Amino acid sequence: MPTTETFELVVLGKETVADDVVRLTLGRPDRGELPVWQPGAHLDLHLGEPPVIRQYSLCSSPTRRDHYQVAVLREPDSRGGSAYVHNRLSRGDTLQVSLPRNNFGQIGAKRYVFVAGGIGITPILPMIEAAQRAGADWTLLYGGRTAASMAFTTELLAAGQQRVCLRPQDEYGLLDLAGLLAEPTPDTAVYCCGPEPLLRAVEAHCASWPAGSLQVERFSPADETLDGPTTEFDVEFAQSGVTLTIPADRSIIEIADEAGIPVIYNCEEGTCGVCETPVLDGEPDHRDSVLTEQERQSGSCMMICVSRARSARLVLDA
Repeated sequence: MPTTETFELVVLGKETVADDVVRLTLGRPDRGELPVWQPGAHLDLHLGEPPVIRQYSLCSSPTRRDHYQVAVLREPDSRGGSAYVHNRLSRGDTLQVSLPRNNFGQIGAKRYVFVAGGIGITPILPMIEAAQRAGADWTLLYGGRTAASMAFTTELLAAGQQRVCLRPQDEYGLLDLAGLLAEPTPDTAVYCCGPEPLLRAVEAHCASWPAGSLQVERFSPADETLDGPTTEFDVEFAQSGVTLTIPADRSIIEIADEAGIPVIYNCEEGTCGVCETPVLDGEPDHRDSVLTEQERQSGSCMMICVSRARSARLVLDA
């Protein structure tokens, strides 16, 4: 499938950091500097042959330019990605990797409340480092199935023992989100990453917070995001000078790809952000799990792999 530009990295290290979680250290064979990234960014790893493409959050320090690190959970129903990393990938192997992309960027704030579930701790690690460098206040509520399944706990406690609350479910039950998020706090940004039930619960508890206070990152499409009416509409691709009809049962990506229009995409489920495309005219019907509510309301861009149109016609800058 068409995808973004990649470059080759070597697996410099592979280590177990929790039950069923390994951390990969990736770098250049010549140990040269890697492209800059900011907290919240992720990489596409091309795994196996033929390759499957999977996204993993960067969990190393953005100040280190000699390597990237990602952590991979062994998924019991793996479609090939995590199983390949755990069972076949070894130190010295090479991988095609995308440039870092960020759909979960860290905004400036005086205070941060971080909430993580399981492998969702990975993008939070560099955010905590950035908060400390900026002199911002921060707290972390981190849950997992068991203490042994929770990665990076030693590093987190070293970063701020009084700021970190570790709550394995088999010992404490569900996270106390009501106590943490009961009242909106001024100048506070809430960042949450983890399984869908946790994200939905945090969204519910933050419903009364000021718009833009909460930022979440999903590993799979949000519940009901892909639902909705599927009617036919037209799309004008302004750069290509082509207008195409998108049938009710087909996506913009599918029709554009068949017509030879140069579009890039990856996940085809509205979670990776690769296919974000500017909207010049018309009203999108957003069905992705990437854009914020403010971005959706602006109507200036859309994810053309899953989103559709509320108007009879869209004009895209593609």
